Amino acid sequence: MLSIVKLELPRGMRDLEYEELYNINYIEEKFVETTTLFNFKFMEPSPIEMLSTLETKSGATISNEIYSFSDKGDRKVALRFDLTIGLTRFVAARRDLKMPAKLATFAGVWRYDEPQAGRYRYFHQWDIEIYGSFGHESDAEIIEFVSVFLKKLGLNVRIEINDRQLMEEFVRNHLGIEDENEILEMFRAIDKVPKKGTKAVLEEYKNKVEYSTLQRLIDLSARSGTIDKIADSYRDLQDLANWSKLAELMDSLKARRVTNAQVNLGIVRGLDYYSGLVFEAFDPSLEMGALVGGGRYDKLTAAFGRKDIGATGAAGGVERLIIALQKHGILKREPKPIVYVAFSTKDVCKNTLELVSNLRNSGVITEYDVQGRILRKQLDDASTKGALITIIVAPDEIKNGQVTVRSMTDGSESKHAIDDLAKNLNDMMLPLQRRRQNS
Repeated sequence: MLSIVKLELPRGMRDLEYEELYNINYIEEKFVETTTLFNFKFMEPSPIEMLSTLETKSGATISNEIYSFSDKGDRKVALRFDLTIGLTRFVAARRDLKMPAKLATFAGVWRYDEPQAGRYRYFHQWDIEIYGSFGHESDAEIIEFVSVFLKKLGLNVRIEINDRQLMEEFVRNHLGIEDENEILEMFRAIDKVPKKGTKAVLEEYKNKVEYSTLQRLIDLSARSGTIDKIADSYRDLQDLANWSKLAELMDSLKARRVTNAQVNLGIVRGLDYYSGLVFEAFDPSLEMGALVGGGRYDKLTAAFGRKDIGATGAAGGVERLIIALQKHGILKREPKPIVYVAFSTKDVCKNTLELVSNLRNSGVITEYDVQGRILRKQLDDASTKGALITIIVAPDEIKNGQVTVRSMTDGSESKHAIDDLAKNLNDMMLPLQRRRQNS
C-alpha cells in the first residue's frame, strides 16, 4: 500500500504563481530592452559552481550562507548565490574574448539566509558587468545603465556614489592607518551606520578601532551632495589623488545627463573585494534599502588570475524591485480581453473547436469548456474566467453561418457571421472593456 506523501516545501522556498511570474517577466522585459540599448550581450552562468570558486570571492565562511554539497563524484560544489562570480569566472577563463566585454544576465540564485517576510532562499537577480577597462568611463556606463533601467520601470531613484580608494587614501594620509585589516574593519563599521546609528557602531568597534579615529571617518562619511559642495565643505579631500578621479566620473555622468546621481561618502559597500567605485540606488520615497548596488572589483578578476582585466558592474534583487513598483502602483496590470466559445448542444462540438482554433490563430485569447458541460455551466465558467464576451455556437445559427455573441458585462446578445467574426471582435470588445474598467 502506498504511503501518503507529505506535500511541503523546504524551508525558505515557495512556488511562483501566475501574478508573481508576470511581475518578474515584466521587469526582465524592461531589463532586456535596456541591455539592447547599451549593447550588452546576454548570457546565463552555470547554476552550479565549484565551491572553491565561490570561496575565492567570499572566503571559506561562505559555505555557511549558501547551498553547498558533495556531488556523486565527491566534488565540493554549490548553487550560485549571485551572478557576478559566474560571469567573472567565465570571462577569466575565456582568453579569446575581445575586451571590453559587456555582459548581462537575469536569473535565479540561492542563499541559505534566515527566511523573513518577502525574503526567500531562492530569488531572482539582474546583473550587468563590463570587463577589460580600468577607466572611469566603464564605471559611468554602468551607472548610466542603472539610471535608464530604473526610469524605464517608472522609478525615480537617487544614485549615491563613492570611491573606496579615495576613502582608503584619506584613512592612510589623514588618519595615519596603514594596516589593511584595520582599514577594512573601518569600512565595515561605516557600512553599518545607516542601519545601527553612530553610537551603536562606535560601541561595537571600540575594541577594534581607536574611538576618535573612527569618529573622524564617520563624520566624513556623513557628507553627501554635489562634488563641488563636498569639496567646498571638506578641503582635505582635494589634495588626495583619487579625488580628481571621482570628479572625472561625475563629469562623465553629467555629460551623459545622469541627473539623479550624487556623491555620498558613506557608501562603501560591505564586500571587501570592491577596489574603487562603489554606488547604491535608492528610492527616497520608500523606507527600504538599496534597490541596486555595484562598483569596481578588480580584485576579483586578479584573484581569478586575470590582473590584466578590470571589472565593474551592478546588480539588483528582482523581488525587491517588485515591492517598490507595487508600492507605487506601477504593476497594476490591465487584463487582456478573453473570448469564451460555448456550444448549446454536442452536435456542434466540432464547429466549436474549429471556431476556437480560428480565433486563436487570429491572435484572440480564447477559452472553451474541455469538460463538455451543459450550456449553463459553460456560461458560469466563462464568467469565472473573466471572459468579456461569450460566443454561443448553436445548430440553427451554424446552418446560416452565424453565431450568437453575448456581452458578459450586461448580457446583451447579437448575431454575427462566422466569416467576419475574428476581424470584428476587437471593435466589439473595446467598448465593453472600457465599460468594465469604469464600473
